[in-house]
Amino acid sequence: MKSLVIFDLDGTLLNTIADLGEATNHALAQMGYPEHPLSAYNMMVGNGIRRLIERALPEDARTDELVEATREHFLLYYNKHLCDHTVPYPGITDLLHDLTDRKVAVAVASNKFQDGVTALISHFFPEVPWVAVMGNREGIPVKPDPSIVFNILAEYPTPKSDVLYVGDSGVDMETARRACLDSCGVTWGFRSRQELETAGANYIVDTPDDILPLISRR
Repeated sequence: MKSLVIFDLDGTLLNTIADLGEATNHALAQMGYPEHPLSAYNMMVGNGIRRLIERALPEDARTDELVEATREHFLLYYNKHLCDHTVPYPGITDLLHDLTDRKVAVAVASNKFQDGVTALISHFFPEVPWVAVMGNREGIPVKPDPSIVFNILAEYPTPKSDVLYVGDSGVDMETARRACLDSCGVTWGFRSRQELETAGANYIVDTPDDILPLISRR
């Protein structure tokens, strides 16, 4: 029986790809670099904003100075437009309510910067009683390093056998593996079923409703 579900954010709870892509394209244009089709960003996101910027920049422009300058343009734009196109995936809001109605705690572990995570969760899920909402912060390595998971478990102590980690990418499955948690890959996000299988997901689901039966498994 699971008593805590830790969710990734982008590609798992929220479809954020259009806003992430538009913010990155805006930053690239400000720096004089070519933009990318929004569909290309599915394979660029997942490892934090800095890594997204590095992947979007031309190879010869990936210096620390240029990455940081592009990142600043990204943040200025994204902080004003992070909810323009972003929406919860179908069934996610109902799933969160079903879990909390069953007294299952819910938390967020994201590689997105903390202020962005807080803003999105507050906007889209203000009524959900999250036990922890954690994004990327100074001094905390990004996933697949499991530090963010350990921080959540320090804030809401739970036996690892009672925790399910839910995400849409190989990074998420590796995070769960390193944290010694059961992992659930979702196919509605930014990455493929094949990536989830290759990354060793314990479970793979096609709809939010498919997560509920996993909560009662031992």
